[in-house]
Amino acid sequence: MDGIEEARIQLSELELLLSMFPSKEELIINDQLAFAELRDYVEGRANDPPSSRAQFTIQQRLESANENMVMFSLSCTYPLKYPAVLPEIVVRSSELSRSNQAQLHRDLNAYLNENCCGDVCVLTAIEWLKENASVFFNKDPSPAVKKQADTPLKGSIFTRLWIYSHHIYNKQKRKNILDWSKELKLTGFSMPGKPGIVCVEGSQIICEEFWARLRRLTWQRILIRHREDIPLDNNCVNIDAELEKQRRFTGFEETIFDIRGNRGNHMDLGQLYHFLNEKGCGDVFQLYFGIEGR
Repeated sequence: MDGIEEARIQLSELELLLSMFPSKEELIINDQLAFAELRDYVEGRANDPPSSRAQFTIQQRLESANENMVMFSLSCTYPLKYPAVLPEIVVRSSELSRSNQAQLHRDLNAYLNENCCGDVCVLTAIEWLKENASVFFNKDPSPAVKKQADTPLKGSIFTRLWIYSHHIYNKQKRKNILDWSKELKLTGFSMPGKPGIVCVEGSQIICEEFWARLRRLTWQRILIRHREDIPLDNNCVNIDAELEKQRRFTGFEETIFDIRGNRGNHMDLGQLYHFLNEKGCGDVFQLYFGIEGR
């Protein structure tokens, strides 16, 4: 962040939003550490600017043209120079096709560019969505982008993501990983230290939501090293039961093996290999480290 003034404006808007949407079902601060750093910087308890960007998600209901209530979320990440530049806004809904979502983002950004550049704009974005989003929720995608009948829906695909990070030390990031996996009902595990490993499994659309949140945090390096996508039977009566059959893990936990290295920050990779092997995932070890486990 270049200056204290941008930080003051960001904190002021965030506090206004928290007063307007006090429930966690309405507004979620995705990175509490970034929020705390922003407040400390503005209030003079920290000399250094925040190390990560403030991120939050607002959940809203919207009445569609056919008078059904539609849930949508607005995820916002403040750039360092906001409000001199627009924030990163992503609108998501199960009722929004990918093509309509792309068009909605284009129209929303064009409106904000024209009306809000240089000023705070999250409330303006929400008002615009309330007035205009129903068009996108009720509009069929063009034939060119319609899914073929035999293409599985994201909700009927089981996904397992194997995520690699250069390191995972930060306590707030480790807490975010545990909290988000619990909130999204994903199973798997995380291994802090250097390198850091996260595995999540569940419905594809939910795994992608987890990854979208995780990658928005500040990392030296983070990537999906490997992913498994398993189509499920679209005709099955109970998709949840089909998802459960594919799981290798029960619940989600932070797994810590014997710590090695001069700085006490490397996990015992032999124990990691045996852990993966017990879960039927031993082949992933070579994908991570380029050597066969022992």
